[in-house]
Amino acid sequence: MSRIAAFFDLDKTVIAKSSTLAFSRPFFQEGLINRRAVLKSAYAQFVFMLAGADADQMDRMRAHITALAAGWDVEQIRSIVSETLHDIVDPLVYKEATQLIADHKAEGHDVVIVSASGAELVAPIAEMIGADYSVGTKMVIQDGRYTGEVEFYCAADNKAVMIKQLAAEHGYDLAKSYAYSDSVTDLPMLEVVGHPTVVNPDRGLRRIALEKDWPVQQFVDPVSLRGRIPTPSGKAVAVTAISLGAVAAAGAAWYGLRRKRGNG
Repeated sequence: MSRIAAFFDLDKTVIAKSSTLAFSRPFFQEGLINRRAVLKSAYAQFVFMLAGADADQMDRMRAHITALAAGWDVEQIRSIVSETLHDIVDPLVYKEATQLIADHKAEGHDVVIVSASGAELVAPIAEMIGADYSVGTKMVIQDGRYTGEVEFYCAADNKAVMIKQLAAEHGYDLAKSYAYSDSVTDLPMLEVVGHPTVVNPDRGLRRIALEKDWPVQQFVDPVSLRGRIPTPSGKAVAVTAISLGAVAAAGAAWYGLRRKRGNG
């Protein structure tokens, strides 16, 4: 009997911002990046949130981040992500995404996160939200440190490649499977399954979704996973946080950074 999977993009589909840029503050606090890099990341996050990222912007962001990471100790990164994961990512998870993931799992579907962010970030986030598998960008590691080169960039056509590979490994029927994304760069990922849905689509993807008559959903309510309480049916998720919490946290981080800069 064939199995069914639901493939989710991560940034702006499951969580409300770029997972990679979200960790710029703890990386700064650990001395991995300087203040200028934090400000640059904050600006990139702002642009990402307003307009989404096209293929060229994604490539530039990838080049910037991989160059920045050259020489970083891999275990240190994993430790930072592990220690700060719930504080950084937990408040950013869309309530609507947790509901959708719970519904798929209740139907017996595997949930798979497929993201252009680094695998060291994607895997623990996927585990935190209850996904069964995850795929992320893999960087070249030598002597326990990143070289600044990319082994596999999990974006655009490569997402479809990985989905087909996972389907072969786990016996997924892609014609019966689902995919969710916000970006036109993920068109190959959406087209490889029988049930594509666009979430918070950028302009290009919204146009294509209308042409292809694909479902369009808006996720607007990032909440804390810690506040989730399963409903009696076991399929729905109740939450207590509101989206202003994430905005307040971002504002506090920005204010703290500006104060440090002013006092430095």
